[in-house]
Amino acid sequence: MTEVRVRRLVEPTDAEVDALAGLFDAYRAHYGEPVDPGGSRQWLAEHLRSGRLSAFVADLGGELVGFACTMDVPASLRLAHYWQVRDLFVVPGHRRVGVARALLDVIRSAAAAAGALRLAVQTEDDNAIARQLYEGIGFDVVEGYVGLTLPLVSGESG
Repeated sequence: MTEVRVRRLVEPTDAEVDALAGLFDAYRAHYGEPVDPGGSRQWLAEHLRSGRLSAFVADLGGELVGFACTMDVPASLRLAHYWQVRDLFVVPGHRRVGVARALLDVIRSAAAAAGALRLAVQTEDDNAIARQLYEGIGFDVVEGYVGLTLPLVSGESG
């Protein structure tokens, strides 16, 4: 089996953003959002180039098969920062072969090298496969917190 290679997109080129946008649009469609290649590309380019997001991509045999986006978040009480995995997606035909684990391993190393206090991720409470992966590599469920949102746009639920 070919080894999964993961790399961080540093100052992503137009070609890298284009390649990622295809996967990102498939990720959005997986969650019921309409396919919008141009919108996905524009959104990614804006957030990656501004530094609001970082992206890591997984390659298997020369094919882009997964990605994860992270944010560096201030941790005000500790006067430090942590990283949050915002999105993680693996192409359906390449799931359960170590792509997500490889992405998370590289992200964990990058976060530690950047001095982050912790790595955080959130998923739906009924996403048993994701929870099994996250808990299996050492993520702990955080008890005692409730997630709340305040929609600012009509029709937005979170």
